[in-house]
Amino acid sequence: MDNRKVVIIGDGAVGSTTAYTLLLQDYVNEIVIIDINKDKTEGDILDMKHGMAFVSPKKLKAGDYKDCEDAHVVIITAGVAQKEGETRIDLLKRNIKVFDGILDSLKPHMNDMMVVLVVTNPVDILSYYTFKKLGIDSKRVIGSGTVLDSARLRFLISEDANIDPRNVHAYVIGEHGDSEVSAFSVANIAESPLIEYYENQDCPNPRAHLEKLQNEVKNAAYEIISKKGATFYAIALSTAKIVETILNNQKSVLTVSTYIQNEFNGQIDEVYLSLPAIIGNDGVIKRLSLNYSYEEVLKLIESAKTLKKQYKELNI
Repeated sequence: MDNRKVVIIGDGAVGSTTAYTLLLQDYVNEIVIIDINKDKTEGDILDMKHGMAFVSPKKLKAGDYKDCEDAHVVIITAGVAQKEGETRIDLLKRNIKVFDGILDSLKPHMNDMMVVLVVTNPVDILSYYTFKKLGIDSKRVIGSGTVLDSARLRFLISEDANIDPRNVHAYVIGEHGDSEVSAFSVANIAESPLIEYYENQDCPNPRAHLEKLQNEVKNAAYEIISKKGATFYAIALSTAKIVETILNNQKSVLTVSTYIQNEFNGQIDEVYLSLPAIIGNDGVIKRLSLNYSYEEVLKLIESAKTLKKQYKELNI
């Protein structure tokens, strides 16, 4: 594709780290950053430009919403920061106000190929809000969802099993947050079902052991925030992976947050949450139907109900 332009709305820790991560990649040829703090944005762009001799050629700009008119991917990272001890849902009402201004400014400058990628938390509800407010095809509005959670789970399993994380295939599904579900029933290490792998390693109680890893994944962000105030490196890498999949039309399977309608016998309907989906240059191509365990499906349904309840309480 000729158009490999990415616009990042929000130049905080996540936005600036995402911009730098994309700077290092050769699948992007133009990066624009938009932020209300123009000086900060111009400083970040100038700083990155000084390293252009070491990366593939690309245009860098501190811009405005008019620059979105020919963008293929628009990433929204803007929002108020999550405080220590604050759940992602506690952020919601404050970030809805931020998104109103962003989406009102973005809408006049959209094009028919644009994919909007929401990263700001709580990402599932803000992705749904973005879809409703922009009024475009849901396949072109996606959230970063549990791509990072799935990466965390793969890392923890790899460290625990002493194996390359690239050979661990595992998904976290549902909400990116407290009700997320680690789908161990469809996880594997080099084609060996995960439970069986641990049983063959003489693990006395594989399910209890994996539940412990799941809790570590669920609490990872809180732990990092308590130690350094914010998470931004791994989410920037996750976002860059999603962008790569879109721009290169890779048709990779990622657990992005997508619009779900009338699935699991109608138990999950009109909500954004994460399930494995094939992603290409138009956004979501299709979701995969995997053979989750009965218990995992029940937890997933509860996760969807939690998200719908929280959205309804906004009265918007």
